[in-house]
Amino acid sequence: MAQEKVAKAGVKRESGYLYFLDGDGDVSRAAMVRGHSKGPKGKNEKVAKTGVKKEGGYMYFIDKDGDVARTKMARGGKKK
Repeated sequence: MAQEKVAKAGVKRESGYLYFLDGDGDVSRAAMVRGHSKGPKGKNEKVAKTGVKKEGGYMYFIDKDGDVARTKMARGGKKK
């Protein structure tokens, strides 16, 4: 998968959290819930301010270095 770095964030990941790019283009994290626990839902917590402007047709993610990267989304597929 070819990827392109969009912003340097340098996020250090902790286990038990899901890291993602929120609606403001910043890196956020949420506590992962295992099973069907009825405990209180955690709030999303901003980890780094990057202010990335998202373009259509790309998937944005946090790469192994903790930076924001993107890759072109595969559209279509095999015709039946």
